[in-house]
Amino acid sequence: MHIDLSHQVVVVTGAGRGIGRSIAQAFHDEGARVVALDVSPGLLSVLEADGIADLCVPCDVTDVDQVRSAVETVVERFGRLDVLINNAGINIEGPVEDFDAGLWDRVFAVNVRGVFVTSQAVIPVMKEQGSGRIINAASFAAIIPSVGAAAYGASKAAVVQLTRVLASELGPYGITVNAYAPGMIPGEMNTFASLDEQAAAAKLDQLSVRRWGEPEDVAKLCLFLASDLSSYITGALLDVSGGKFATQDPGAAWRGEGPAGLH
Repeated sequence: MHIDLSHQVVVVTGAGRGIGRSIAQAFHDEGARVVALDVSPGLLSVLEADGIADLCVPCDVTDVDQVRSAVETVVERFGRLDVLINNAGINIEGPVEDFDAGLWDRVFAVNVRGVFVTSQAVIPVMKEQGSGRIINAASFAAIIPSVGAAAYGASKAAVVQLTRVLASELGPYGITVNAYAPGMIPGEMNTFASLDEQAAAAKLDQLSVRRWGEPEDVAKLCLFLASDLSSYITGALLDVSGGKFATQDPGAAWRGEGPAGLH
């Protein structure tokens, strides 16, 4: 089988760096027409200079007017919109007891409202086409959250439920909606890259595939979800975490330990 995405029009939010850039690159390499949305014009300029995107549109995904304008621009330019990947997201940490309510609202604005607003904007286009794919960035934090990251975990759990509702609402129109849950991928939103050897080993012991994730791991999943090969998958949360906590202690297998810690 071959994943054929040639001539598909794919919109990626938060495409300027990290996982978003890798997703944009992957779709570009598969022959898709890539539309990059990002709040940073500077990052978009780099993306355009590198030849990854066919169209770059500065856009704040929390702003209804900006998002609708961006979608209108895409349709005017290409005549259709096949795939929306809601990758944009932020993480602000702190204990619940003294977490600033404004920061809480900011996390939910980008991570949840952003998915809602962009999905709402593309639905009429995809309905008219009778086809479409919406792919939302959740997180392993939606499955098991972390202490000090209540806003992020709660927002990503909300994305999962929004994904499920959208999947059922849009099923009659040939549109599938799924979410993906990345695990530990070193980047600007976390401190994995700066951990000392002992701390890094403890984190890696949580994984069945004992290595850090890479942005390309997520991009490959998005390619599949955008393709016809996934046409019977919708309303799903796909874990792309290397089997994080697939068992209570995945590291035991790597240490050669059997039941009850016996060799």
